[in-house]
Amino acid sequence: MTERTPLLHYRLSASVNESGPRSPPADQALEQHPGSPRKRSTQQRQPKKLSIFFGVVVPTLLSMFSVVVFLRIGFVVGQSGLYQAIAMFLVAYFIICMTVLSVCAISTNGALDAGGAYYMISRALGPEFGGSIGIMFFLANVCGSALYVLGLVEAIVASFGVPEDGTLATSPYQVLPSGYWWSLLYATAIALLCLLVCLVGAHIYAKATFLIFLVVMFVLCTIFISFFAVGPRTVVLPRSDTFNPTANGTGPTFPTSANFTGFKLGTLLGNLRADYTLDYTTGTMMTFATVFAVMFNGCTGIMAGSNMSGDLKNPSYAIPRGTITAVIFTFIIYNLLSVLVACTCDRVLLQRDYSFLRDINIWNPFVTIGVYSSTFSAAMSNLIGASRILYALARDDLFGKVLSPAKKTSHSGNPWVSVLISWFLVQLVLFSGKLNTIASIVTIFFLLVYAAVDLACLALEWASAPNFRPTFRYFTWHTCVLGIVGCAVMMFLINAIYASASIAFMLLLLLLIHYLSPTSSWGYISQALIFHQVRKYLLMLDVRKDHVKFWRPQVLLMVSNPRSSVGLITFINDIKKSGLYVLGHVQLGDLNTLPSDPLQSQYDSWLSLVDHLNIKAFVNLTLADSVRHGIQHLLFISGLGGMRPNTLVLGFYDDCLPKDKLIVPSVCTSQSTDPSCPSEELGEQPPLFHFASLRGSSDRKDYGEFGDGKVLGHQEYVAIIADAMKMLKNVVLARYFNNFDRAQVLSPPSSSPGKGAVYVDVWPVNLLRPDSCSYVDTCSLFLLQLACILNMVRAWRKATLRLFLCVEEGRSVRGSEEKLGQLLKELRIKAQVYPVPWDQQVALHWQRQGEWSKKQPSQSPGTTKEEKKPQTEEEENEDDYVNSFPSNTTRLSDDYLAAVNKLILDQARPPPAVRFLYLPRPPADTRRYTAYLRHLELLTQDLGPTLLIHGVTPVITTDL
Repeated sequence: MTERTPLLHYRLSASVNESGPRSPPADQALEQHPGSPRKRSTQQRQPKKLSIFFGVVVPTLLSMFSVVVFLRIGFVVGQSGLYQAIAMFLVAYFIICMTVLSVCAISTNGALDAGGAYYMISRALGPEFGGSIGIMFFLANVCGSALYVLGLVEAIVASFGVPEDGTLATSPYQVLPSGYWWSLLYATAIALLCLLVCLVGAHIYAKATFLIFLVVMFVLCTIFISFFAVGPRTVVLPRSDTFNPTANGTGPTFPTSANFTGFKLGTLLGNLRADYTLDYTTGTMMTFATVFAVMFNGCTGIMAGSNMSGDLKNPSYAIPRGTITAVIFTFIIYNLLSVLVACTCDRVLLQRDYSFLRDINIWNPFVTIGVYSSTFSAAMSNLIGASRILYALARDDLFGKVLSPAKKTSHSGNPWVSVLISWFLVQLVLFSGKLNTIASIVTIFFLLVYAAVDLACLALEWASAPNFRPTFRYFTWHTCVLGIVGCAVMMFLINAIYASASIAFMLLLLLLIHYLSPTSSWGYISQALIFHQVRKYLLMLDVRKDHVKFWRPQVLLMVSNPRSSVGLITFINDIKKSGLYVLGHVQLGDLNTLPSDPLQSQYDSWLSLVDHLNIKAFVNLTLADSVRHGIQHLLFISGLGGMRPNTLVLGFYDDCLPKDKLIVPSVCTSQSTDPSCPSEELGEQPPLFHFASLRGSSDRKDYGEFGDGKVLGHQEYVAIIADAMKMLKNVVLARYFNNFDRAQVLSPPSSSPGKGAVYVDVWPVNLLRPDSCSYVDTCSLFLLQLACILNMVRAWRKATLRLFLCVEEGRSVRGSEEKLGQLLKELRIKAQVYPVPWDQQVALHWQRQGEWSKKQPSQSPGTTKEEKKPQTEEEENEDDYVNSFPSNTTRLSDDYLAAVNKLILDQARPPPAVRFLYLPRPPADTRRYTAYLRHLELLTQDLGPTLLIHGVTPVITTDL
């Protein structure tokens, strides 16, 4: 079953057909053998389905009622006063309520699996965010478990520990040695007990959950009763080295006892304002931020219900109601306790005795039992949660082999390796020794996770995906933003250094997962957000507002077979200048005669090619009865809105055999071009690209209607050029790019004639029309623009543009050169201008013209109509063609074209990396297409990488 399976089928099959072991939920392990029959699996899963109360309310309350309610409620009121204490609770609960709304929304939007918040975030935001936040959530649970263990140790030492300053014990039960190392020993023993329980199985904790819940509720009732039933009394304060800095007793004296006054107005007034002092356990000065960090730990259990989603009868119904109920209940209890404490307890008592609730209870052991049970269950719950998160991370393979040992489970499905790793990290955290020391770290980690949950919900809401329709609708993007902002602000208020380090660590993990983890099938929220924004901006991209100042090439490159087009594909990627770049391909066929679309299976190979060549291009494939019709399709429909191709690039039509540039040595031999070589027999990886082998290769018979392996003829090729110009598309023909190696071209050896320099030659004159020497028409300026764009690319920035100006004797060479130089200056194009005399070449052309004109009067007036007919038809064809095609290419002789070709070659010292030549329009008479193509072939013979370019739209301006 994959993530792409439809949700309904996923839920049905997940509940009925268990083919393998599933990860246990956060607080409850599945006792199912991987190979157990389906019937037995169903029987074992049914009793573990929980209701709202047992599955959500009880775990959430137990997670939130731990250290704060028993050990830190007096600390919060004593340090910050009642006003600020209530304000802290309001701020904290506002933040977590915003997060609860996001949790409820995500949890009611589909089937949840093990991992709790990690599963929500990873499936909503993708593996990068999910994995990094998953690690942070794992660390938060580890530190939280250590926090609760230290809280339990503090309670044990306060009740049964010998005073650290050596004074006489006030109780006969104070027999345990105290000190840092003794406290560490006790914490280690408690952590080992948690480990043993977790190794046996989380079901032990699940069965005891309700019993512990009853104990905690009973103790809370006794605490409330005690405020009314117990009369005023004096409480002996615990001693601490922090408040006895001098050995001889000459230092400042501190009270050794404080009063429980009962309900008195004076006591309430004395506890209203803040009075931050030293914390007697750590010796550090308390502030609003540090007190808030300690208090906020009572709000970090809201994820317990969502972690149980796999074991709830109806998670979409239970999680919102159960979590909100628990949050409201704890908020009321915390505020009631704060008010009662402020009305009845002296401030000194609140600041100097964190276990005072035990001393004022109707029976002291009640509070001790409540502290021990709730804190131990919370520590165990965090340890189990941490191990399940680690197991979920390992199972998703986000970190490769690093976490692979954590996948191991026992026969009952308990991930014991993850439990051991989590316990080991908890033990490391225990070395910090004091509860308040790690409270800030735990709080920041949980705040980071809450912010990520809010971000996940915000992203899903902003993406406007049709499949995001949670049944819980009491949230908006405003609540998500408020939750994120609140979490971020409180993180930095608590401890800016820890917050910055946590975010930096999360970003480091994000980058690590992005580059190292395999592609997941969860779906990426980034893709949905990008789609949403791109669609919005494409609608804003109005083609009616196009201006020549902001023109950029938007290229459609037609590729017959990528195996022979690697050089051209990489070169055109350089010339696009941040514009649209589309790789187009036409496959011949008729969908009426095919069982399915043959193009769908090819897209993966083309996209792999784009990734392999590291180019920024889209892929458009089409099925057509001819190449010409296919290219017409692509020119009409490629792109979207204002992003449509304006330039068509074609390979040149010649008889050169293509060469395969995509041969992977590890897949096939260097001789073979077949992508389906027997890699399986060699035990090697399958080929990345499944493209057809090239024509002329040893393993492929020639096919095609022209008998040479081509599926395109001369006539159709030139017709494609004419079609593109009719559609007002610029046309580029690329020749001799088969062997083009970008890296080699841009890094010539210093021993070459140019001493390592790179040149780009531009011939902006129509060489097929020697009677015109204009270099300022639209096409010539388009040539200059493309050459300039190439020169602006970082890799080609050191290349030198050489502009060749064809001149005839008798004309002002200097004047033409100065005019061109002035034009280049106005266009901000840096190039070297070289005047080239071409009188001899032009003479060859006019000589041919003279010979042709002498044939006209050679006919006698008395010739009959029948005798004239053959010649007249030819002459009429010639006349029609000459009149419709001003370049007179039909009159160009092979000698002239060979001379111009030699002229171009002779000027190339040293030879350029690429040449830009002027491409004239095709003739209007389709019968002259073959001659037109022959002229182009003779003109560019042996020139090396050459672009024949024809521009139809203005692309250059001298305006600002």
